[in-house]
Amino acid sequence: MPASSRGSSGPEARGGPGRRRLRRPPVHVQRGRDDGGVAPAVPRPPRRRRTGGLAGVGGMIGIGGSVGDRGGTRDRWRELLATSGIILADGAMGTQLFEAGLQFGDPPEVWNITQPDVVRRIHRGYLEAGSRIVLTNTFGGNRLRLALGGLESRVAELNRTAAILLRAEVDAAGGDALVAGDIGPSGLIMAPLGTLERDEAIDAFAEQAAALVAGGVDVVWIETMSDLAEISAAIEGVRRASADVPIIATMTFDTRGHTMMGVSPERAAEALLAAGADAVGGNCGNGPEELLPVLEKMRAVAPDAVLVAKPNVGMPQLVDGRAVYLSDPAAMAVRAVEMRGAGATIVGACCGSTAAHLRAMADALEVVPA
Repeated sequence: MPASSRGSSGPEARGGPGRRRLRRPPVHVQRGRDDGGVAPAVPRPPRRRRTGGLAGVGGMIGIGGSVGDRGGTRDRWRELLATSGIILADGAMGTQLFEAGLQFGDPPEVWNITQPDVVRRIHRGYLEAGSRIVLTNTFGGNRLRLALGGLESRVAELNRTAAILLRAEVDAAGGDALVAGDIGPSGLIMAPLGTLERDEAIDAFAEQAAALVAGGVDVVWIETMSDLAEISAAIEGVRRASADVPIIATMTFDTRGHTMMGVSPERAAEALLAAGADAVGGNCGNGPEELLPVLEKMRAVAPDAVLVAKPNVGMPQLVDGRAVYLSDPAAMAVRAVEMRGAGATIVGACCGSTAAHLRAMADALEVVPA
């Protein structure tokens, strides 16, 4: 969850006359409307300074532009895995945006347009802490979620801009961190329990993935999912947008070791790998201690898989009407080592984490910033 304010549903959306969409129970934050009314201002695509990689995400003309086939993304993914014993991902986006002034119910993705410097500053903090995989600010960037605020026509703009912002920060850092396009849940329940049909879900995720790929992402990270039907639809959507981009797929095991929809760690690992994910694991949830047995169970059924751990720093406490995470960086540093011991290759943090948490984790894992 992370990388944006994790929330499920906001106001109910209608699927047609007499047909009400069923939405997931709230997980963290409800989405609301964009009250900013600010005209889009897409930043100039940056040029990469490294040789042999992407010469830039130039060549994009207008919102509908595309960088085409970036090439080399799978090579960069393989190189990172081959040269790093443990890979540090990033931390929270949403809780950091709230600290910066994001209001409850506002779509964080709009800040890619209205407050790009804030988004870049958060990315920069994680890069300086040692993160080698950093997620775009696009957790709720699919059309079904954006429709809650009347923003469904801005999928391409918001997602592509987010990827460009992060790419600029990675390039400015002079390192080789991977830009991960973040895809979160639709906020709807899949049929037959709900009204979201598989084809509609695939189309929505494919649209978001295409915009992220156009913005120049190196990998796509599908996260905070509870339903195998939905996450498999997301994987298929990504594959429709790009046949080659690596996919990281993580679910949230916050209900007695299972997801909210009853998926076990073993079943998740096997199903996600079979669907084509390049790395699998868990994110968000009730804290790192509950993710440890999830990793162990996944490792038991998929001993050769690339496993991912990106838990919340703990459970929030209500302080003066605000959700506050009290876990200190030193505690997360200890948990990071434990998650590595449980089998994780990629370790990060989710809700409540800051650059200080990631820096402590990097020190404990002996990760050297790029």
